[in-house]
Amino acid sequence: MRITWYGRTCFRLGGRGLDNVVTDPYPPDFGLTYTRTRAQIVTASRNIPECTYTSGVRGPSKLLNGPGDYEIGGVFISGNAIYPKKKTANGLVTIFTFYYDGLTICHLGMLDRVPNQSEVESIEAVDILLVPVGGGDTLTPAKASEVISLFEPRLVIPMYYKIPDLEEKVGKLDRFLKEMGLASVEEEEELRISQSSLSEETEIVILEPQVKKAE
Repeated sequence: MRITWYGRTCFRLGGRGLDNVVTDPYPPDFGLTYTRTRAQIVTASRNIPECTYTSGVRGPSKLLNGPGDYEIGGVFISGNAIYPKKKTANGLVTIFTFYYDGLTICHLGMLDRVPNQSEVESIEAVDILLVPVGGGDTLTPAKASEVISLFEPRLVIPMYYKIPDLEEKVGKLDRFLKEMGLASVEEEEELRISQSSLSEETEIVILEPQVKKAE
């Protein structure tokens, strides 16, 4: 399967012969734009404009913005509700888990607290964890590290941290890497991975955001 990152909590997931997914598409208000990518499925971890900018996705696509179990275009998707630490009128956070070609990918979205044991157990064993690490409205580096230890994924892709031209107050990636005991990790433009290529130990992969400065 292929995983591409567009900054913040926005990814594109795709597999051969399966529908594409875009997670948490955001508007250009944050100073960045990404090539209008085609997807048949859009998921929103928070039902807010920052995560539901479907105009940035070429369709037609179906928007999933709440908990439930779905099967669309050969992709199995499970959404689990978690109430955020910061109570707002926008309500819950939906953690989406995707099943692609024998891989389980969990997108924590705009999660801002460490899930309890019951919440973690409600989600199946995770191969790839997409985790926010920049603080702000999401997990701090320390809490992100704690969440990773709870899920014990085989591969971690950090998201929601400071990148060039992003107009948002979030922390830098190096704070998270330091928390994880790493000096640096080489960036990749896109991740292509299969079940057989996963390591037995937890690895961290840094994706280069496929974005440009908004006009």
